[in-house]
Amino acid sequence: MTLEEALKRNPHLRTYLENLRKKEGKIPEFTPTVSRELKELPYPNILYPVGDPIFVHVSTTREGIKRYLAIEPRLQTESEETRYEAILNKMLEYAATEELPKDDREMEALVDKLYRKTIKVSNVSKNGKFKKGKIPVSKAEKEKFLYLIKRDVLGTGALEPLIRDPYIEDIHVIGPKNTHVVHKVFGMMNTNIFWADDIALTEYLKNMGERIGRPVSEANPIVDGSLPDGSRINIVFSTDVSLKGPSFTIRKFSEVPLSITQLVAWGTLSSEEAAYLWLCLEYGMSVFVCGETASGKTTTLNSMLPFIKPDSKIYTAEDTAEVLPPHSVWQQLLTRERGETGRVDLFDLLRAALRSRPNYIIVGEIRGKEGNIAFQAMQTGHPVISTFHAASVKKMIQRFTGDPINVPITFIDNLNVVLIQQAVYRQGKFLRRCTSIEEIEGYYEEVGGVVTRSVFQWDPVTDRHIFRGLNNSYILENKIAETAGFEDTREIYNELELRAKIIEEMIAHNVFDYFRVNDLIRAFYRKGLEGLPFTI
Repeated sequence: MTLEEALKRNPHLRTYLENLRKKEGKIPEFTPTVSRELKELPYPNILYPVGDPIFVHVSTTREGIKRYLAIEPRLQTESEETRYEAILNKMLEYAATEELPKDDREMEALVDKLYRKTIKVSNVSKNGKFKKGKIPVSKAEKEKFLYLIKRDVLGTGALEPLIRDPYIEDIHVIGPKNTHVVHKVFGMMNTNIFWADDIALTEYLKNMGERIGRPVSEANPIVDGSLPDGSRINIVFSTDVSLKGPSFTIRKFSEVPLSITQLVAWGTLSSEEAAYLWLCLEYGMSVFVCGETASGKTTTLNSMLPFIKPDSKIYTAEDTAEVLPPHSVWQQLLTRERGETGRVDLFDLLRAALRSRPNYIIVGEIRGKEGNIAFQAMQTGHPVISTFHAASVKKMIQRFTGDPINVPITFIDNLNVVLIQQAVYRQGKFLRRCTSIEEIEGYYEEVGGVVTRSVFQWDPVTDRHIFRGLNNSYILENKIAETAGFEDTREIYNELELRAKIIEEMIAHNVFDYFRVNDLIRAFYRKGLEGLPFTI
């Protein structure tokens, strides 16, 4: 898409840019996509599309503060507001005689049908008044009103630009006039998204809660749930609890996970660390990805799932659907919150998993007593992958062995590998880095605790991942090499080097798409090196 094409289809964008040129003497640079290289711009002033008719202008104030400005059709006059409300009311009247739609596609078709039945394109009276019958709209208003109706009825209302934007990670709303986003390229920014007052935001959150099956009220002011696209939302409804007004946070969900090659290219992991995880998942090791909030734990977990053998049976248990294994035999289960009698929690799902005999059990995030069942699963030979809030292996063990999880410390060695990931601040930039990979060797009474080995360590000075486990890895030599049948267990390091080279070659050939990476890993499992489109 070019700027000329965008202007031709979207008159509201032309108006916005014309007003901006008059005010500031220039317009932003148009870019169809947002690359990470733009992160280096000291004063970004760019415009990009997120799907007609929505555009985003990232601007920088004279003080150097970046702002996120959503550009979409808006009601401009009192006449437009009056007729828009009249159209909505009349469509609701007509809807009473229609059959209830079965899915989103039928719902959208019904909205189109009712809209055509309600409006007519004609000259609009200057005083905004209209007689009974079809409501007059101009040619430009026809598309504008339909967009706004679909946005408010089918979409997420005022948040629609932020939900559609693939470059947004998190949305933070604290009261009706304070909406911030965390952008994948430009970081935290204030936005021009707002509600009229606390009452308007309260009504919005009531409707949102009903739509996601998590109703909010003064009696139940805090709820967690998932939006239709899979994004996670946390609502704090009551002004008694949230003193700055009703608030909520949305963690955006991506339908296509980031690939392991993309994370290696960004420096989150090294190719050796990725190869190490490849061998661990190929041979059924249990792996926990630990770290603090917003450190990228789920992203890393999803990126490494293609390493599990393609013919494996996968069982996932989550509060919100975030884990996306690319396997055909995948049993995806979610918790359910419907009072005490109808509740299904992670504990219940993991107990069911033990009867299902999966090759891998994946828990989106362990928080409570379900952690005990996860360790029981490992002890009975079911490898488990999960994320967990802990900044180090020591803190992870403390949390698992304390209330409310209460895993006996002698059970901890059923877990094989712990990956620690953090959001770090280095040379003025926020980065996500795997700071260490630790192996759990075992519990020894003579030392009074669990013995671990650090196989990888991140050096913050050089921003390099150092392989400390070369010729000293308990998991590679004593677990994987023996299972793989190596006479000399040290040969496993040659296998790790081979996998690292495969990952490096994928990066060299610009193989970053998640599904393409998965295809090449599957090809290697089937035919070895001959299945790859490049030589090693």
